[in-house]
This record gives sequence, structure tokens and C-alpha cells, in this order.
Amino acid sequence: MTVTDTDDPYAAFDPMSQFVGTVAGDVRNPYPELARKRREEPVEIRSQTLYEGVAREVAYVYRYDDVAEVMRDHETFSSSPNRELMGLVMGPDLIVGLDAPEHRRHRSLVAAAFRAKALERETSLVREVLDELIDRFAGRGHAELVRELTYRFPVQVIAEILGVPRADHTTFHRWSMAVINVAADPVAGIAASEALRDYFSGIVAQRRADPSDDVIGDLVTAELDGEKLTDDEIYTFLRLLLPGGAETTYRATGNVLFALLSHDGAYDEVRADRSLLPQAVEEGIRWETPLLISQRAATCDTEIAGVPIPQGMVVVPNLGSANHDEAHWDEPEEFRLHRAPQPALMFGAGPHMCIGMHLARMEVRVAIDQLMDRLPNLRLDPSVEDVHIHGDAFRSPTQLPVLFG
Repeated sequence: MTVTDTDDPYAAFDPMSQFVGTVAGDVRNPYPELARKRREEPVEIRSQTLYEGVAREVAYVYRYDDVAEVMRDHETFSSSPNRELMGLVMGPDLIVGLDAPEHRRHRSLVAAAFRAKALERETSLVREVLDELIDRFAGRGHAELVRELTYRFPVQVIAEILGVPRADHTTFHRWSMAVINVAADPVAGIAASEALRDYFSGIVAQRRADPSDDVIGDLVTAELDGEKLTDDEIYTFLRLLLPGGAETTYRATGNVLFALLSHDGAYDEVRADRSLLPQAVEEGIRWETPLLISQRAATCDTEIAGVPIPQGMVVVPNLGSANHDEAHWDEPEEFRLHRAPQPALMFGAGPHMCIGMHLARMEVRVAIDQLMDRLPNLRLDPSVEDVHIHGDAFRSPTQLPVLFG
């Protein structure tokens, strides 16, 4: 079926114009300063006003080994700041803000939603969503891939996975972005969170009455030692899928596409040999990590790289800096398609390693694979100047103008 712009539910809604920069930050290239920090001040203590509006001392951690230690040592470094920061709109039982043993219970119960069988089913769904979006501009010879593809498809995939009807996708996307941008507009974020809870309550009730083989069906029926998730725990997890499953995936897709299209021959080499696609994705999201920072809190007096960290201090491990650590990668600020693989920290580490990382990787791979199949001779539009990646909390390109055909 041919889809025209008049059929596009986003035609009257440009989410990028409303939300770009509100949570991302406007730093174009943070890496020289991060490299200086790794050399001169790998653990930086500075005063910062946090979510509760009170200035406190915060420890920023920049080197790979130190960042990995903070992420893995869940006994010394609690994930509670994530719950305090995001719980307002996500819900109190936020898995990324829980510590053991509650975290183990929640993770075990929601893991069914990301089992291999679900991933296989969702691969075909991702292709369908991508094809519908590409159909809108495939005959045009040019497109702006952020607004027309990378920003749209992850939320639509999540919506489809959760059983949201197509007619509700635009509203669902509006709510999603309001929740993600709650720091910029708390009133809108809280209202969107409540709307999502009400919306999901109907779907959860339907799945409890008539179980189905989808994510919400898995969450409703998941059981561990005779215990199931409560409805509120399900609502919290579903709201977390929005930033976890949509925001970072759209940014990761844009970052990998930009890497391939802006480095001579890289895109064509992968297009000719698709076996290179997985390593292109890994290197692309190491080179430009979509989410640069996380948060922890010291549960006791401790130290990081010899710097004293008192109990209760918030610790901010910088994943983007860790993934550019010269001690682990030669010339880390270069994108190298054939770089020897080694573990990076784009999905975190330890017990809180991103539970949806396999889904995210699959979505990025399939998106690029579909573009390579559908749009011959894809290239950046040379008439558009200064296409680049920006941000200091989240990073991605705000536009990817391309020509093809």
C-alpha cells in the first residue's frame, strides 16, 4: 500500500521541535574535556543542585575501570537515586532504582518479556514498522531520517509490543516524550504519567482476563516462587520501557547511522557485507554512547581511585567517558569499523545491566539493514551544512538529511 503524507498521524506534530535539547544538553563535543578529566581528575567532587532542589556534593567518575566498579558493586553503590529522580513519573517500584533482594525479584519476573521467543517475534514487527515509515519517503529521493524514521520507529515498536492500537500511537508518543522530559516540564510529565497508568490499566485488566503471548501478557502471568507482579509494579515497568526502549534506541540508531554515513566507505562496506553490521552497531554506540551518565549513592564510607566518598554521597559514573578511555581503546575518539571488540559500557554493567539491550541492538541492526535494502546509494545530503551529534546527558544527531536513488 502506498502511504502519503496526508495519512501520516505525525503530520501535525513535530516532537523534535518541542523536545530536542530539554534533557539532552547542548554540548557538541564533550570528549576533549572528558579526556582531561580522566587524566587530571578522574574522580571529581563538585557541588550540584539535584532533584530535591538542594545543593549537594556529587562525585563524578570518568575512567573505565572506576565506572565499571561503581556499576558492578551494588552493595557499596546503591541505585536508589534513580528511584528518587524518576519514581515521580515512573512509579515507586522502579527496577533501575531497586537494590537486592527486591531488584533480583523484579528482574526475574520481568525477564520473561525479553526472552528469546519474544525477540524473534519482535524482529518481524520491527521490520513492519520500519517498512511503513520508509514507504512514506522511499519514492521522494530525499529524507530527514531523524524526524521521519529514527525518532518515530522505537516508540511505535514499543506501542505495538504493548498492544496500543495504531490510532493511539500519536497520543502515546506525546505522553512518552512528556514523561521523558519531566525535568523540563514537571506538570506535563506527571499528567502524562497518570494518563499512561490509566491507559495501561485497561490493557492489564484485559490480559488478566484473557492472557496473550505478548509483553503485557508475560508480565501479568510471570511468577516466581508463587509470587506475581502487582498491577502497580507492571505499570511502573511499562512506563520505564518508554525512555529505556524508545529514547536511547532512537538515539543509538541515529548515532550508528551518522557514524557509517560520515566515514568514507563505511556505509558501503557494511551494505556489501551485512555480517559487519553487528560490529558496526557495537562500535557506533561505543563511539557515541546514547546515554552518558547514570547515578548511584554510597551506602557506606568508601573511596574511588583513592578519593574518599562519604556515605550518602551521590556518585555519577560517566559511561561516555568510560567508553573513550585511552587505557582500553587506541584512539578512542575515532570510529573504526574493524576495531577489535572488547566490552564497552553503553548498556551499563553488573546487576543493573540493561535488560532490554538485546532488543535495542536488534532494533538498530534491523533499522540499518532495512535502509540498506530499501534506499539505494544512501548518503548524507551535501547541501546541508554542519550535521553533527550533540548533547552531554543524551547524545544523538538532531537531523540526518539524506539523498538516495
